[in-house]
Amino acid sequence: MRASLLLLLLGLVSAVRADFAPLTLNISLDEEPEVRWTPLIKVFDVDYLKKAAAQVIDSTVPKWVHQALKPVVEALEKYIPQPYAGEIRGLASHFGGSLSDVIILNFAYEISAFCTSIVAQDTNGHVYHGRNLDYPHPVLRNLTLNVVFLKNGEVAYRGTSFAGYVGLWTGQSPNKFTVSGDHERWWNWWKNVVSAFLLRRSPVSWLVRETLEEAADFEDAVMRLSKIPIITGVYYIVGGVRGGEGAVITRDRTGPADIWPLDPLNGGWYRVETNFDHWRPPPARDHRREAANKMLNATGQARINMETLYQASMEHTVYTTTMSAAAPEKYNTLVRPEVTILNPTLPALLVFFFLKYFVL
Repeated sequence: MRASLLLLLLGLVSAVRADFAPLTLNISLDEEPEVRWTPLIKVFDVDYLKKAAAQVIDSTVPKWVHQALKPVVEALEKYIPQPYAGEIRGLASHFGGSLSDVIILNFAYEISAFCTSIVAQDTNGHVYHGRNLDYPHPVLRNLTLNVVFLKNGEVAYRGTSFAGYVGLWTGQSPNKFTVSGDHERWWNWWKNVVSAFLLRRSPVSWLVRETLEEAADFEDAVMRLSKIPIITGVYYIVGGVRGGEGAVITRDRTGPADIWPLDPLNGGWYRVETNFDHWRPPPARDHRREAANKMLNATGQARINMETLYQASMEHTVYTTTMSAAAPEKYNTLVRPEVTILNPTLPALLVFFFLKYFVL
């Protein structure tokens, strides 16, 4: 009995912190945009998706702003470019909800991401790319999915996203490049919604998708991600297939503010980007950059790989992805569960009482 109780206790503690792989969804780009996301409702309960979407919207958009935006968004819907217009209409029909709510949901995802991205090169010239994606919506742990986009029956690109979201913040074009986006700021986001439609500027996650689909290689991806107008500032982190192919692109709405490439010959074998300009110190309360730098330096260039890069990632996030464009089959995403223990001494107390009353 004592052994069984101890195993149960250890299982309880480990279950709280266990990572898990998300669902994988195949989306055919050969299908019409309105029906592409039909596979989504085959693996998710529609009522759950509607409730989860409402949680994301309500926790991001004040109710009065939500109501005020609905008629504006409906009027601007005709400006959404394809294929996103069709995909969003299709999602609205699947959810049985209003079109304006699905549009607002997609922009709620667009403006509330906080992230850490790392691109690193080992001593043999292999390039690795890791990212944590942090959102202030715990429900997203249950909505995370890997999406494989197929064209002519073959993998065109893949990424990690959330149910109901047509954009990508994390993706890989096999044997070409990897990319992640880190948000720069999210104030005045409703102005970004309007400018996205009226000025025909791309949301940052839509440009990631377009680049994954259209760019020929690492250099082409960096060019597109640097120059195509977008609705707000962002950091794009890109990794290639050869040594030296890695860069952090600091974007404003119209073009690049800075491009920070890998420089392994001069000690710059990795680059860490969070949500602040790399040449400026982060806010005193934010220690993510410092922690990542320490972990990478402790690992060392000779030992960096997919596994050690994952170990260098912080756990307090929605999901962690590790990828390498030269080894596309190793693309890996794990969802990091929310820690629900309110008192950090609770596991120790459980062990103490077990030992006291069942062992000692």
